[in-house]
Amino acid sequence: MTNLLIELFSEEIPARMQPRARDDLRRLVTDGLVEAGLTFASAGAFSTPRRLVLSVEGLDPASKPQREERKGPRVDAPEQALQGFLRSTGLTREELQIRDEKKGQVYVAVFDKPGRPAAEIVAEVLTRTIRDFPWPKSMRWGSGSLRWVRPLHAILCILEDESGAEIVPLTVDGITAGDRTHGHRFMAPDAFAVRSFDDYAAKLRRAKVMLDPAERESAIAQEADNLGFARGLEVVQDQALLTEVAGLVEWPVTLMGRIEPQFLDLPPEVLQTSMKEHQKFFSARNPKTGRIEGFVTVANIETPDDGATILAGNQRVLAARLSDAAFFWDNDLRVARARMDDWSQGLASVTFHNKLGSQADRVARIASLAREIAPMVGADPDQAERAARLAKLDLRSSMVGEFPELQGVMGRYYALEAGEPPEIADAARDHYAPLGPSDQVPTAPVSVAVALADKLDTLTGFWAIDEKPTGSKDPFALRRAALGVIRLVVDNNKRLPLAKLIESGLAAHEAPKADDSDAADSLLSFLHDRLKVHLRDQGIRHDIIDAVLAQPGNDDLVLVVSRARALNALLATDDGQNLTQGLKRASNILAQAEERDGVEYSFGADPKFAETDQERALFTALDTAEPAIRQAVASEDVTAALAAIADLRAPIDAFFEAVQVNTDNQIVRRNRLNLLHRIRAAGRQIADFGRIEG
Repeated sequence: MTNLLIELFSEEIPARMQPRARDDLRRLVTDGLVEAGLTFASAGAFSTPRRLVLSVEGLDPASKPQREERKGPRVDAPEQALQGFLRSTGLTREELQIRDEKKGQVYVAVFDKPGRPAAEIVAEVLTRTIRDFPWPKSMRWGSGSLRWVRPLHAILCILEDESGAEIVPLTVDGITAGDRTHGHRFMAPDAFAVRSFDDYAAKLRRAKVMLDPAERESAIAQEADNLGFARGLEVVQDQALLTEVAGLVEWPVTLMGRIEPQFLDLPPEVLQTSMKEHQKFFSARNPKTGRIEGFVTVANIETPDDGATILAGNQRVLAARLSDAAFFWDNDLRVARARMDDWSQGLASVTFHNKLGSQADRVARIASLAREIAPMVGADPDQAERAARLAKLDLRSSMVGEFPELQGVMGRYYALEAGEPPEIADAARDHYAPLGPSDQVPTAPVSVAVALADKLDTLTGFWAIDEKPTGSKDPFALRRAALGVIRLVVDNNKRLPLAKLIESGLAAHEAPKADDSDAADSLLSFLHDRLKVHLRDQGIRHDIIDAVLAQPGNDDLVLVVSRARALNALLATDDGQNLTQGLKRASNILAQAEERDGVEYSFGADPKFAETDQERALFTALDTAEPAIRQAVASEDVTAALAAIADLRAPIDAFFEAVQVNTDNQIVRRNRLNLLHRIRAAGRQIADFGRIEG
């Protein structure tokens, strides 16, 4: 078998583009090889700032010969049809074969394609890959036509087997493939030849290049933790920053510095954000005080002074950055302590959406809705309204103007400095949460009220102006807002009348809108769709969710989730599956009879018309189960309701085994159909079992 090694050597590739570029290189090359008839055992892609690398092991040395057949016209077809077929195949009449088929004899063209050597196929596939590579942004340089993320300098492409290595002959835009590469730009810039992937990786390491990005991440994280431990600090974990920094260096050299004393009183979030966004530094926290007291930077070079000069330069730049942050902080504190509400005047000039008014308009709507929600979630209405009016004020602060990602976080600090209670300050911080499926959900009542109001105002506003998500497009992040509503309600186990709150939200918008009733139904349906996705991720089938959502009270998401989970657990058992089949069978027979007869069989089932013991047993079982189900449903004891209906499994099974519902005796038939209605109605107190598949 043969192994393939490819390296595309260029100027620095942006770190954010490297993960996708690795995947694209592996996908485009391996797909191309397979399409051309080459199989392989494994493929791995790697990247550093200056190179994209692909290693393919166990590659076929050549593609296998192939035979392709094309069926032509029948032998007795007009001559014109045969001539057209001959022209399309490039064959003569004598070169065609004649085959017998059911409708007669037909001409068949047979093409034998010989196998091709791997080098020829690799050259074609890699040339196409380089020319069509899907960079998010690319450039053209010099007089060539090739576009690449940064100027491409060299192509390494070799095939290696037991007999040695050979260079794959290919040239792209004047760049001819070879077997040589370069090490670290500064510490080992000389070129060297390689024979295989193992040889390549070993020589790169000696040339101060750590090829595997996962290894660079691990090395950075481990050394940062060691440096922090030695100084009594703990490095704040940030996987996204770690991945980015690992994409900026080929030979990571981790250094730790101290925050200057005059900046230690800045909020830790300000220090972390400033260092991450401007300098790509990791923060180091004092575990005893929670203060950010140090930073970790990653250099790309070893120096004779062990990084002292690099660290000193970074300290100077960081001091300048933090001086700006300290100025913003002090300036904002003066405003917050004097009169934080002065910022509200500025919100009137900030447009939220041209059809939905300003941020000030939005704050008024959120405050009103938060006050309505507050009693439902155990919050004080006055505090909820006050928190909602303060929550957006930090948008006018200097700090949030510099670091928009600190929205809410800074609002909490400013509210505390203004003398607001902790509950109100925390709600200002938490009202954006949760931002994603793994984000923490607020639990404090005031925070829950304001966060719900914020998201419901967003949803009802865009529904009011008919700006809904379409397909994959969701420019206003409405799916995220809907998931936030679901998690706030379900995770906090809050029984809320969402339909009523949606109506309140829609009524607060003065923008031209669709019919409020239609918009409310549409928005509730949208929330149900997001709930399905949320519950499917927890292993609850979509048909079970549909069966529960078909019931009244489906705007109470806590009740919906409780029913879905209980029903899902029941259907995981044999009894539950058999019961469902019995309920579905009853529903289907009844629906067909009602459609055929044009009447509704919904009352009048009488045990005196029962002809079999199984019928009488089913009447008795229903007489016992129906009140038990009603009582359990009324008390919202889903488990008890399902237990009561599960007791019907055996009598329903026995009934269908012994009885023909559509008998010739019309009195008995009607009685049995009305009995089926009782079965269906019993099930529908919990869920529409007819929607459950299988």
